Amino acid sequence: MYDLYIANKNYSSWSLRPWVLMNELAIDFREHITPFPADRDGAAFRTFSPTGKVPALHDGTTVVWDSLGITEYLAERHPGVWPANPDARAWARCAAAEMHSGFTALRERCSMTCGLRVRLHEQPPALLRDLARIDELWRAGLDRFSGPFLAGSAFSAVDAFFAPVAFRIQTYGVALDPRSAAYAGRLLALPSMQRWYADALAETWRDLPHEAEVVSYGTIVEDLRAH
Repeated sequence: MYDLYIANKNYSSWSLRPWVLMNELAIDFREHITPFPADRDGAAFRTFSPTGKVPALHDGTTVVWDSLGITEYLAERHPGVWPANPDARAWARCAAAEMHSGFTALRERCSMTCGLRVRLHEQPPALLRDLARIDELWRAGLDRFSGPFLAGSAFSAVDAFFAPVAFRIQTYGVALDPRSAAYAGRLLALPSMQRWYADALAETWRDLPHEAEVVSYGTIVEDLRAH
């Protein structure tokens, strides 16, 4: 059985990707949570991850790090990680890679914090461009492969890579095209996403850098987390 090392569910968007993928595809694993360390030097995470970052997947003596690396490792061993159709698979890989390396304004101004509801102070052009590209990309996948997921009828890795965006949309209330908003709602309604969300709300530890980042870009209007 795999061992998946992740961090706080309220904040860790990178951890969510392989976690939701493995849950939705019924790939068995043991979950190990290590909260973000206060010192940020990565020492606590280096006991299980060579980069000192999460997520990290252990398969016996094999250690796989980075959410994209983990996804490809799982794809070599389990069906359904990527779509079977070659055209859909190529599109899904490109869309996931774009999410993995892009959308910097969205990441910066709308960091994942599942248990808060936040009103942004402003939505600068860079953020609006990222949101427009999300709309464009999601509509393209839904139109081309007929939904309800981005690359067809089944949940796959490309949906896992955009799962953190669905939480960001919920937290910050940013506007999307109705079809994109409906897709985000479908992701949030998945059983695995509901479990992650419930666990995130139950967490009592707080990561001060994340908390400070949120209030630098917006006003907290509701805190649903356990206290």
